[in-house]
Formats: sequence, structure tokens, C-alpha cells
Amino acid sequence: MAGSYFGTDGIRGRANRFPMTAEVAMRVGMAAGLSFQRGNHRHRVVLGKDTRLSGYMIENAMVSGLCAAGMDVFLLGPIPTPAVAMLVRSLRADIGVMISASHNPYYDNGIKLFGPDGYKLSDEIEERIEGMLDKDIDLALADSDGLGRAKRVDGVHDRYIEFAKRTLPRSMSLSGLRIVVDCANGAAYKVAPEALWELGAEVVAINVEPNGFNINKECGSTHPAGLQKKVHEVRADIGIALDGDADRVVIVDENGAIVDGDQIMALIAESWHQSGRLAGGGIVSTVMSNLGLERFLGDMNLQLHRTKVGDRYVVEHMRAHGLNVGGEQSGHIVLSDFSTTGDGLVSALQVLACIKRQNRPVSELSKKFAPVPQLLKNVHIAGGKPLEEALVKAAIEDGRHRLGKAGRLVIRPSGTEPLIRVMAEGDDQQLVEAVVNDIVEVISETRSAA
Repeated sequence: MAGSYFGTDGIRGRANRFPMTAEVAMRVGMAAGLSFQRGNHRHRVVLGKDTRLSGYMIENAMVSGLCAAGMDVFLLGPIPTPAVAMLVRSLRADIGVMISASHNPYYDNGIKLFGPDGYKLSDEIEERIEGMLDKDIDLALADSDGLGRAKRVDGVHDRYIEFAKRTLPRSMSLSGLRIVVDCANGAAYKVAPEALWELGAEVVAINVEPNGFNINKECGSTHPAGLQKKVHEVRADIGIALDGDADRVVIVDENGAIVDGDQIMALIAESWHQSGRLAGGGIVSTVMSNLGLERFLGDMNLQLHRTKVGDRYVVEHMRAHGLNVGGEQSGHIVLSDFSTTGDGLVSALQVLACIKRQNRPVSELSKKFAPVPQLLKNVHIAGGKPLEEALVKAAIEDGRHRLGKAGRLVIRPSGTEPLIRVMAEGDDQQLVEAVVNDIVEVISETRSAA
């Protein structure tokens, strides 16, 4: 069973194929359970999932492994990833587990692990767990009288809804706002519409009928066309699109235009900076964020700290340098005053708070900067390491030289899919397109030759 398990966001792959098999999930439960044994108290795990068909299989396999390690498992059912992170701390658990492949199609699934502090595990802890997966750990498991128990926990939706509502001032109401929320047939299909309604909004909820197969299918934050259409149809003030596990968000303004994570971070950063709430003199994002965001922040004497892709790395940098706003262009927004991980609903609530305070439409509030021309293309790979090929290296170096100091080039393998991502940006759109296309062509030719 030897292999590599963890990527940029836990373990992810096609359900019922390595590494997302019941056997691996059970062993992850064993290894994670043993890794977080602390003292001789009854150890707890909170375990949530999204709405994929394979969630039943992975959930039961993980429960078996965790119970074998002596952990009591609290089953949360379908619930957003940030709710799992919150409930780890609220229920004084030793581990949090979220079974989800986030924005991927239904046939994929994944395992995300949280420590007792509600934060995703560090590379070091993941490596320790990964090192145990291919070893014989049976002798380290609990004795017959020390096995764990599993039970369903009621009321977790209400707890998360209350948590989300408390991120706004008690006096703030969303009355007068018509909101379309696209729940991607995923984990937030109950909690997001309910939270918005309880805050006083008129809510039009779409994609809230999960069937195990339709999560993220032509809906949600990665496919917002349906939301754009619905916003027009019902003349809504704003559209909110979540992904399958609701840790990311994309906004649609009243005209149907998309507002990505960079613009959301710019809006929140400016608002918090003006109110004195922004900590650390800047925000954290990844190498994929637009150069326009960096320039916008610079005009306010704020700094954009960049990390490698993955909200886990954003959070680590935020914690290390005392910043409280971070995220990704894709819509993972981390507001550490409230959450330990990306939270699509809470981020959307901060945007709604700006609307209510300033009494201006989303289209005016959300255009904080003109994005620098940016192009991202994905190259599917079946295997091998094309980025180590001499021709590819030469093409990348030539692209960097052509863009010069007025642009950026980011080439990276995806941590969740068999893709090479090629991104360039700069003030000259034709040059950006030419650089990306040339590199994609070389990678494709190298892949074909292999």
C-alpha cells in the first residue's frame, strides 16, 4: 500500500481508488488517533463530511480506525469544513476530521485533518501520520476495553449558525437585502440559507438538494453562471456562491458580475484598515493573487505577503506574523478574528456588513482595483515530472525574461489534481497570452513525447 498520501489540502483522490479507499481511510483514522493521544482522558474526534455518495464509505472506515485507536467519535453529518474547525475547539476534541474534496466533482473525495486548536495540521505532523500508514501499527492500538465509541451529535447546525451570526454586530440586520445563495448541493445546503434568513435577509436558495452525485455539478463557486442568471432573474442585491464544503466563496454583484477572492480581500482589508481592525500592516495571499491587489494595498501603505498555494500556508504565515486577513484568489478567505480556516459564509457576511454600513451596491464596493491582465491555463499530465525537463525549464526561463519586472510567472503542479498550472500576468495582455501559450505548448509536447 506504500505511496504518497497528503497533498496541499489533506488527502484527496478518486473515491474507491488509491489513496481514497476504505482501507487507507481506516488506517488514517488509526494513525491520526494514535498521533493525538494526550494523557489518559477519553479522547474525542469530531467528524464531518460533505454530501458526496462516497462520504458514507469513508466516514465508516474512518470511524473504525479512530475507534480502534481508542478515540470516541462525534459524528456531525453534512456540515461545512469551518464548522468542523470551530467544533473541534467548542467540544474540546483532540482531532477534527472533514471528509470532502472541496470543489472537486462528486467522484472525488478527501480527508482534511484539524488539530485540537482548530488549525489544519502542519507538514511535520502530516509527515508523521503518513509515515505510520505503511507500518504495522496493530500492536499500538487500544486494548479491547479501551476501544472508542461513536455517536451522532445533534444541534451542530444551530451551533454553527449562531457562531456565524456572532461575527456581525448584534445590532446589524440584513433586512432590505435580497440575497441569492448557491450552496453547490454541498455541506452548507441547510446552514447558509438559514443563517442569512435569521439575520433578516430575503433569501433565494439554489442548489440545496444534494443527492450524492450533484455536488459542485455546474454550480457553486467554480461554476457561478447559474447564480449570475438567478441574480438577474429575481433582481437580487447580491449573489453568494459557496463550494462543496463551504470554505470558499465567490460573490456576484447586482449586475451579475463576478467578484473573486482578490477583490473580496481588498474590500475587507480596506474596511478593517479604516476601522483600525486590520492587524499586521497588510494581508496574506498566495503567489496566484493578482498584481493589482498588491498595488492597491501598496497605495494604502499596506503589504501583501505571498505564500505558496494552499490556505494552510496562508494561515501559517498569518499566525507567524500577526495578520488577521488572508486568503486566495479562488475565494478561500481566512479571517482569523473569527475562524482558523477559510469560511465562505463568514466572509460573505463581512461583505454584507460593508454593504449595510456604506449603503452602496456591490458593484461599486467591490471594484477596488483594476486587475492586471492575468491568464491561467492547466495542462493535464498522466505522470512523470515535465517541469524537470530541460526544454520546459528553458521555456519557463525565457517567459520570465520576456515578462521582465512588470509581470509575474507562476508554474506549479496542482496539489489536488493531475495538472500543471501555468499562470502569467503583466500590463501587456498580448505578451501574457503569448508567454502562457508558449509554455503550455512545450509542456504538452514533452508530455506527448513521454
